[in-house]
Amino acid sequence: MLKKLNTLLSGVPMTVIGGVFLFLSFVLPKAGINLPIDPAWVSIIISGIPLLYLAIWRVIHNPGISKISSALLIVIAMFAAIAIKDLFAAGEVAFIMAIGAILEDMTTNRAKKGLKKLISLAPTQGRKIENEKEKMIPADEIQYGDILRILPGETIPVDGIIVTGETSVDQSIMTGESLPVDKGIGETVFCGTINRFGAIDITATKVGEDSSLQKLIRMVQEAEKKQAPMQRIADKCASLLVPIALIIAVITGFATKDIVRAVTVLVVFCPCALVLATPTAIMAAIGQAAKHGVIVKSGEALEKMGHIDTIAFDKTGTLTYGRLEVSDIISFHKAWNDTKLLSLVASAEAKSEHPLGKAVVVCAKEKNVPIIESKDFKMTAGKGIYAEVSGHKFVCGSERFLAENNIILDKEKHDELDKLRKQGKASILIAEQKECVGIIALSDILRTESKDMVSRLTAMNTRTVLLTGDNKKTADYFAGQIGIAEVHAELLPEEKVQSIEKLQTDKRLVCMIGDGVNDAPALKTADVGVAMGSMGSDIAVEAADIALMSDDISKIPYLKRSSNATVKTIKVSITLSMCINFLAVTLSVLGMLTPTTGALVHNAGSCFVVLIAALLYDRKFE
Repeated sequence: MLKKLNTLLSGVPMTVIGGVFLFLSFVLPKAGINLPIDPAWVSIIISGIPLLYLAIWRVIHNPGISKISSALLIVIAMFAAIAIKDLFAAGEVAFIMAIGAILEDMTTNRAKKGLKKLISLAPTQGRKIENEKEKMIPADEIQYGDILRILPGETIPVDGIIVTGETSVDQSIMTGESLPVDKGIGETVFCGTINRFGAIDITATKVGEDSSLQKLIRMVQEAEKKQAPMQRIADKCASLLVPIALIIAVITGFATKDIVRAVTVLVVFCPCALVLATPTAIMAAIGQAAKHGVIVKSGEALEKMGHIDTIAFDKTGTLTYGRLEVSDIISFHKAWNDTKLLSLVASAEAKSEHPLGKAVVVCAKEKNVPIIESKDFKMTAGKGIYAEVSGHKFVCGSERFLAENNIILDKEKHDELDKLRKQGKASILIAEQKECVGIIALSDILRTESKDMVSRLTAMNTRTVLLTGDNKKTADYFAGQIGIAEVHAELLPEEKVQSIEKLQTDKRLVCMIGDGVNDAPALKTADVGVAMGSMGSDIAVEAADIALMSDDISKIPYLKRSSNATVKTIKVSITLSMCINFLAVTLSVLGMLTPTTGALVHNAGSCFVVLIAALLYDRKFE
């Protein structure tokens, strides 16, 4: 009941009401209107009860010196002001603290729905093979060593090893790779990944809580627990402020034999400006970031971003667009130019469901290249296709697929293929009559702003690192294109987490930028997580502290500069508030301030801090 009352009184509507009555308490006497009960009592009750509740709760529950908080000092000052019948001063200190609490709540409140979405990805059932019969069973009943059959389009329910069949598996949930990975007998598949083409049988090797997806979920949960709430600077100083304020007030009272001076010292010592310095600056910065399409979920994230010295990037969907496009068309047939080869291959691949084949067809359509109806189309899952187009019998696919059809590349063609591989490109080899007649290469497309963004971060003395699930050659190629020297490739989600933890062990403050489900644990583990909000996974966005709603990574240098300015503003505001408090305490000891005028002086200091913070909102950081 008491907690509900506290929540009600500390809300915005009741705080506004308290502010109105505090204003009436100040202006009505000036107008010669004296009410039987001072309106300030309403503000004292509304804003004072939550403060009293907080101070008592901390005394009871907090360990050691942290029992002494800024709330305790303000409660003491409030009761001291009530004791000498200066109700306005009592209401004012309580009201200002209530405003500070509301501002901080507005910046730190964040939704945490991502974990539920991650859990929803876990498969609920699997097709067990027993006595040569298929039987659907719940996923949690699958045991180590069970043989499971996964049909095209189905989600793999546990980690396992393929014992029968070949396919292509969409592992983007685990590795972020833009392409399905071809899998055959003896190769490992992961829980939560999707079988795209051929039917396969697997032996379960990691089930239940040991599966890759469950580990992914646990990592997000554990990283979530590691995120401590932002501790107010005022509370860090409270262990010193409270004793010092009490000692100075007692000495002043005894030395001057004036209880009013002692109470004034307590009132002006209240760290209202100190408390407001952080949340107001952060709120202004968050508001400005929102205008630029950057959603900052917590004040703590913005504050930490100002101290970040290392930024780690995912590749697919972050530094690149995450979509395949035809990059090279190479014809080895003397009579066929690039357009002719594209037309024939697109015609052969028109009935294919493989992403590479689909990308070739899209390219042909965009270039208005004719697509001819094919005959005798056959697809071998994870390897390639056979089709007849205008009398030409084509075999299209991987080098291994061509080799299985007794088509061997000569040195010239093999060197061309190696060159494309070193550039991180996927290739479709086209063969006719036992001879390779061309290659079509496809590549993820680098975001145009990536190189300039990395260059600007380097100029700001910020270290950049690439963490990706893609293969080493692809990762090295893209990193070289944009100027990232440190590359960690072929990483599973837990390995991305380990890479970040190693950087943190080396005393680096790390920001992780990613877009996929597989990035969620790394986003949580990093000191600050930034997700691509428009195209990125909902889970990645929820796991992150900051979201780029337009997927414009050129905003990263802006975000860093804005965060730096916010931290600097907070430090300046804290320094000014401490100076104002010191001056006000001195004037109070000398008897030049009363509790009411003292309250107004330190209220002016609070307004000054808010004004400095507000300037952040319109500052230019580009």
